[in-house]
Amino acid sequence: MGNLFNMDNKFFVFMGKVADLIILNLLCIVCCIPIVTAGASITAMFYVTLKMVRNEEAYIVRSFFKSFKENLRQSLVINLIMLVAAFLLFMDVRIVNQMEGTLHNVLLVLFTALGLFYIMIFIYIYPILAKFYNSIRNTFINAFLMSVRHLPFTVLMIIITAVPAAIFFIPNAQVFSTMILLFILLGFSTVAYINSHFLVKIFDRYIPKEEEESSGLPDTEAETEA
Repeated sequence: MGNLFNMDNKFFVFMGKVADLIILNLLCIVCCIPIVTAGASITAMFYVTLKMVRNEEAYIVRSFFKSFKENLRQSLVINLIMLVAAFLLFMDVRIVNQMEGTLHNVLLVLFTALGLFYIMIFIYIYPILAKFYNSIRNTFINAFLMSVRHLPFTVLMIIITAVPAAIFFIPNAQVFSTMILLFILLGFSTVAYINSHFLVKIFDRYIPKEEEESSGLPDTEAETEA
């Protein structure tokens, strides 16, 4: 009976984790509202979830804003590049869809491939920024190289990230509303937390100095730690 009210009980540990993810999700959404700070917000979210996976995190709000502040300048540039790239890809696909014939097919395949590379980089770019000190150029290069080198993990994380989109195909209005509410409370942080389990395994290969020197990734430096 005593174990029921023990704070180390699995139920309380689980509920504590859920509460942390709710706080983290709401922080991320609020800080994403000014679109220019979305990159810093996503980076800070991954900074926290990567620590949560290692059971290193105790102060969600403090750690979130610590990373937000430290990575704000680089994340602003990275976010702008990602937004511009997404806009250009979207416009190019719209133009291609108005074409016909062989040129349409060739360009559609080309921009589909570019879109896939964009998604692969997007999956890694902000976690890498959260974990490693590096230049913006090398952060992009490392994001691309890691996404290709660890392709099975990359595909799995893309699927996990895309799963919440299924909400918009729910025909029942009441269920749809409930799922949207759950997503607002837990959606982004839960996806980041699940993906962070894979990212930790990937990043661990590049953290030790002897592995960093032989990893083939350009100028990846020490991890960002408190």
